[in-house]
Amino acid sequence: MQVITSHINADFDTLASMLAARKLYPEAVLAFPGCLEKNLRDFFEKPISRIFEYVKAKDIDIDKIKELIIVDMRHKKGIGRFAEIVEKPGIVIHIYDHHPKSPDDIHGLKEFTMPYGSTTTILVHIIKEKDIPLTPDEATIMMLGIYEDTGSLTFISTTEKDYEAAAFLLSKGANLNIVSDMIKTELSAEQVSLLNDLLQSAVTYVINGIEVVIAEASSDTYVGDIAVLVHRLKDIENINCLFALVRLEDRVHLVARSRIKEVNVGEVAALLGGGGHPTAASSTFKDITIVEAKERLVAALKEKVVPKRLARDMMSLPPITISSESNMEDARDLLVRYGINAIPVMKGEKLIGIITRQVIEKAIYHGFRDLPVTEYMTTDFKTAALTSSVSEVQEAIISYRQRLLPVIQDNQLIGVITRTDVLRAMHEDVMEKPCLIADEYTRRRKFVSKLIHEVLPERIYNILKDAGHIAEDIGFNVYAVGGFVRDLIMRHKNLDIDIVVEGDGIRFANEFAKRFNLRVRTHERFSTAVVVFPDGFKIDIATARLEYYEMPGALPTVELSSIKLDLYRRDFTINTLAIALNPKNFGELKDFFGAQRDIKEKAVRVLHNLSFVEDPTRVFRAIRFEQRFGFKISRHTQNLIKNVVKLDVFQRVSGKRILEETIAIIGEDTYTSAIRRMKELDILKFIHPNIVMDKDIEAILERGEYVISWYKLLYLDEKIEKWLVIFLLLTDRLKNDDFLSLCKRLNIEGKYRLRIINARNDAVMALNNLQMQVSAGREGIRGSEVYRILKPLPMENILYIMTRSKIEDVRKIISNYITHLKDLKTILTGNDLKEMGLIEGHIYSEILDKLLGKKLDGEIKTREDEIGLVKKELQPKNRH
Repeated sequence: MQVITSHINADFDTLASMLAARKLYPEAVLAFPGCLEKNLRDFFEKPISRIFEYVKAKDIDIDKIKELIIVDMRHKKGIGRFAEIVEKPGIVIHIYDHHPKSPDDIHGLKEFTMPYGSTTTILVHIIKEKDIPLTPDEATIMMLGIYEDTGSLTFISTTEKDYEAAAFLLSKGANLNIVSDMIKTELSAEQVSLLNDLLQSAVTYVINGIEVVIAEASSDTYVGDIAVLVHRLKDIENINCLFALVRLEDRVHLVARSRIKEVNVGEVAALLGGGGHPTAASSTFKDITIVEAKERLVAALKEKVVPKRLARDMMSLPPITISSESNMEDARDLLVRYGINAIPVMKGEKLIGIITRQVIEKAIYHGFRDLPVTEYMTTDFKTAALTSSVSEVQEAIISYRQRLLPVIQDNQLIGVITRTDVLRAMHEDVMEKPCLIADEYTRRRKFVSKLIHEVLPERIYNILKDAGHIAEDIGFNVYAVGGFVRDLIMRHKNLDIDIVVEGDGIRFANEFAKRFNLRVRTHERFSTAVVVFPDGFKIDIATARLEYYEMPGALPTVELSSIKLDLYRRDFTINTLAIALNPKNFGELKDFFGAQRDIKEKAVRVLHNLSFVEDPTRVFRAIRFEQRFGFKISRHTQNLIKNVVKLDVFQRVSGKRILEETIAIIGEDTYTSAIRRMKELDILKFIHPNIVMDKDIEAILERGEYVISWYKLLYLDEKIEKWLVIFLLLTDRLKNDDFLSLCKRLNIEGKYRLRIINARNDAVMALNNLQMQVSAGREGIRGSEVYRILKPLPMENILYIMTRSKIEDVRKIISNYITHLKDLKTILTGNDLKEMGLIEGHIYSEILDKLLGKKLDGEIKTREDEIGLVKKELQPKNRH
């Protein structure tokens, strides 16, 4: 008895191979060893399936089998009950398979194994050579096998022989419409659910420097065609190497696909008891959980994934180092002598930091040549092991912007890897795969035009598009930059648009304004401009520039530059994102300094170690961003803040700039936590040394937050400047002399001088007056008296004393003034008094004031009440 069989979970290549094999063994019986995939079950409901007659394996008496023909499989574990006879004496075995060899292969008297895209291809070529006739239906079924296993002749495993076999079958009448209908089946509800689980669970692992995606899903009922789902997932996410673990009932199935030579999924699957091609493989686990299966898979990957290159292949040795006792001048001499740009700092045999040429030169430029290198070395850095992969090295040097990566073995520095080393390795990888250059470049580009549409109004999208077209017309490149882009990536709505121009920002601004009939204001010294729309909406435009500082704390000197250098001058990495606006690459996100990573990690990080020395006010901004976004100042950045506090460079910063940053901080919703953070970092003393932040002040600030929110909810016409209220509360403990010196230091002039200095004293006097009257036991202070006390004060000062007072009755009095008394007016006017026959003059104001007083005290309410009071108080001599 001859039997043709294949593997459990048969697919179309199985079906087609068995049919093709029967053309070679016409007396053989076809038998599936186990269940069929869903698409095969659907196939047997089609009329074309009538030509495929088979029996169930359980109905065959295996003792009568003399010849076993195995197709599309050669593993003993994969052929079900037929495995019982493969080693039986006298049994003849023939094998037709396209999978790679493995140690536990079944061996046959005849073996036809070729590395084609499908097993059907092998058999079709034999049929062609033997000139065996085929019907159109037979050719169609065989075409199904080839198309399924080669992804319709598109998979990387597809060979020339697969195309030849397909062409031969087409000449024999294969119906591609039937093939298309059977291959592109709709997913069932269960399959869609399982695919969604795989999508949601997919995680990228870097194993031996190679990115591998592992996805997991589970179902208590059997779901067929897992391989189809894996192909869908691979195509949807454009995954190069995918392993899917799916628990179905009591088994865990592994389906793997790979497009890269570093991961031979056939070898990985073989290590786990399965098998397959370098590009497609599978395995099945019994009696273990999906977690255990994943652990085994990861272990197998670590063993089988081949790294492209290791750190030991790239590093330079021996490393040039500098002692921790050396100063900046010594470090510069060493860098010049060896022509290098970064150097490890050693304390004895221990690596404690890295310092770069840029940091050293800036330190010397600012007069710190005698400072030890330990003051400004980078202490937060990555290292590599000898066996670290290229991708791990790239992550440290590129993503974390390290100029130099130390290579460590047994806690000893044995070599270094520079950016040049990484570039060389990357170049060599690209040259090995020239056909992949375009694909790799495209994969790394990120576009956010869709995100702009989702987060921002249509008007903003159109403005950005218009800016790109205008720049293209005049030969410039333009980018949206700064906080606008940062907030967009965080999905926060920010309509403050900053545009940077590679070219002439002022010319671009003038052209933009001219094109849409807008106003423009320019600033020639800084090559900046502001375009103003009719409704007051503004766009800030700047020429791409770099800045350097003549001395710590000074305003920067500006030179023209590129977008990358323009972004490098900014305060923190999270503010270095840019969006290209030119039509050719509109919406492309530019991230040169790891901003996306830091936003994801919620880290506030400076771009270079002398950032706070050059501009100490960046410390204020670091705190502001940290508190606004719920981020954390990175450890290294916090160390730099502590260093700049010790150097006392804030004294060189103008009071105006400190005031601007203080206003920005206390104008935030998170001002209380920000001020608390300023205390932690010892920054408050640079506003004034006698400012304190203890529990009492903190409680006052929190009450101020409540009072300001209460006032805003009243929706009154009189708007307030929130920062003024908080500023008065923060400086509440300062004596008058200290407060005056603070105002002088911060260069508070103009309208703010009156509102801050003079009104502060008046506000305190008003508060004392109210508190004395309440404390004296006076019942119900007259409204006219409250009005007299509070009316001269700006609203910010009134809210200040409302917050400051600890007496509940006083706060109620002030609240009543704001909500009921402040805007109260008489119904009668001067014209009414004139019509009543009163002689014009100062008596009008006296009468109206008296009327208002009575109204404030609740003695009169209506127009008739006012008229009656006027008549009662008037003498005949006052009339005409």
